[in-house]
Amino acid sequence: MESTEVVRLKRNLTALVEFSRVVNSNLDMDFTLNNLLLSSMGKFLATKCIVGLYEEDVFKVKKFKGISAEAIRDFPEHKSSDDIDKVVIGSSFFKENNLGVAEKIRFSNRDLGLLVLGERIDKKAYTAEEIEFLRTIINIAATAIQNSLFILELKKVNRDLDNRVNRLNSLFEIGKEFGLLNEETRISKLLVYTMLGHFLISAYSIVISEEGKLRVLDSTIPKSKLADSLKGYDLRRFNKILRGEEIGRAVPEMEEFNYEVLLPMTIQNETRGIILLGKRMSKEGYSESDLEFVTSLSGIAITSLENKRLFKDALEKQKMEEELEIAKDIQKMLLPQRLPELKNFEIATLSVSSKQVGGDYYDVIKLDDENYCVSIADVSGKGVPASLLMANLQAFLKSICRQNLELAKATSIINDLIAENTTDGKFITFFWGILNDKEKKFKYVNAGHNPPILLRGGEVRYMAKGGIILGVMQSVFPYETETIELQRDDVLVFFTDGVTEAKNINDKEFTDERLENLLRSVCHLSAKEILDQITKEIKEFTEGTTQSDDITMIIIKVRQ
Repeated sequence: MESTEVVRLKRNLTALVEFSRVVNSNLDMDFTLNNLLLSSMGKFLATKCIVGLYEEDVFKVKKFKGISAEAIRDFPEHKSSDDIDKVVIGSSFFKENNLGVAEKIRFSNRDLGLLVLGERIDKKAYTAEEIEFLRTIINIAATAIQNSLFILELKKVNRDLDNRVNRLNSLFEIGKEFGLLNEETRISKLLVYTMLGHFLISAYSIVISEEGKLRVLDSTIPKSKLADSLKGYDLRRFNKILRGEEIGRAVPEMEEFNYEVLLPMTIQNETRGIILLGKRMSKEGYSESDLEFVTSLSGIAITSLENKRLFKDALEKQKMEEELEIAKDIQKMLLPQRLPELKNFEIATLSVSSKQVGGDYYDVIKLDDENYCVSIADVSGKGVPASLLMANLQAFLKSICRQNLELAKATSIINDLIAENTTDGKFITFFWGILNDKEKKFKYVNAGHNPPILLRGGEVRYMAKGGIILGVMQSVFPYETETIELQRDDVLVFFTDGVTEAKNINDKEFTDERLENLLRSVCHLSAKEILDQITKEIKEFTEGTTQSDDITMIIIKVRQ
């Protein structure tokens, strides 16, 4: 016959196994917390139980039983770092409600929450052995709670990503609509209706400046009254977003209107107008994502309004030239204005359009203190259509980089977005990768781009792992990645086909072979010097001809 102690231990083990099976069978947080609460009460015949989690380090009660909702409001406020023996167990709340034990819910040395049990039905105190058993139950539940939190966070990230993707798609479609309008009233109405549809705003105003004169395009406040409040103010002074009381401090005459946001409408870094937004009908505030969307929307709108003015002031040909100049400046702003400084790498870049605007793109984006996203792309065609598609690629890339997605999956998402928003056979050759400044590693994906060159000790290697060109079709097969461990004096050369296909007066191309030979002869130089030598060689090769294609290059050299 088995002893009573052995039988008890077997029952406890069976109970733990069953609890683990149940609590890990569902990733729903309510399910997990309910099972923890009921299992704890049932095991120890406790009269009360309280379960809560730390949200942004502050304790929030999630589940309770045996105690009133009114009483639970007095649960001691505390943070995860506080000593629960002093703050919780030592509180009057703990004593007045006849609570017996409080244990933290922990996972990997991180406090997730707290479980509190009331006195037992038989009035007996909790033994050390029972407390240890309770901790085992909590440890099992902690894994399920952490998994539930991870799923909740993943859902939030996916919602944010879906929201950003939807807004990017909206901007793309709205951009096309704005491009078809040349009447000021229709442009302002489209801007207003778009903001109303996205944010359900209670009040709004759109004000622009033309040759120093203010004009209210649309407003829920009487236009004359708003214009009087802004009289004497130069809109160029509004070079950043203002919120709430900041608006009243900047323009005291507008304080009575109770606007929530003042957002500048800029072209070429100069404010040409402002958008004023009132409270949202949902009572929600404006998030940074909301303001980014309105900023992009306002940029499209103010550009459309500017184009309308140019249309009236000049002949069609002159108007087109000025539009191209604007597009060129906007495109320059999309390219890095300043390259990050890395400990182990030298970086040099060049981008020269064959027309006023082009379809080449490159970027070096800092992801964190160690990792940098390096990208280069070539949009099919030239001129404004190519630059617009390039601008969309840049917007998609900036958004995707913030999501911390795996490189191959992120490439598929970008491809699908481009495929959804391109027509007339447009496509993009694209190459990007993550450069780790600490470990000196480079993980990349090549989406049909001219394979960049890795030059090591005079030997040339092309980086071609990847998949299909962006925009041709939706992703069917996953993109492939490759990770390269870089060594001292390695040289990475990224380029568009404008380099190797540059033509001389005899219609002969520069060729990959010529580029390889040149790189072998200059690989001992710095990244900037290598870039200068390639540029000089191409210029001499093409002397007497017109540049036939955009030329873009990134040179990265390992310092040590």
